[in-house]
Amino acid sequence: MIAIAGGLLAALGLLAGALLGAAAVGLAAAGPSLWILFPLLTLVGWFLLVVSDVDPLRGMPTRVVASALLLLALLAAVALVAAGAGLLAVQGTPGTLALCYVLVLGGALGATGTAAYGRKAGPPQQS
Repeated sequence: MIAIAGGLLAALGLLAGALLGAAAVGLAAAGPSLWILFPLLTLVGWFLLVVSDVDPLRGMPTRVVASALLLLALLAAVALVAAGAGLLAVQGTPGTLALCYVLVLGGALGATGTAAYGRKAGPPQQS
């Protein structure tokens, strides 16, 4: 049950981040609560997924949530570059700030989570 709640909360947090990005380009409406719910729900959901995992050292919940966050951050970066080049209309300064928020938070959390399980321990290198 904890895994279901964690997955749902993490998905809602990621949806909040996606809606922030979509609102920045005029595809959705976003209220101020999404600015708080994006990191809060994502982190609480991730935490519940990790504690419900049978083998936490495997890191599957961390990989899944971190990969989705990294993808969201990359999409925000693409939108910022496209807006800077005049290819995409962004809703002024609030839209740019929302994209930067998603880029920084999603990028930092996604890169950290991905790097945490990025390499496997192997035998020591001999020189």
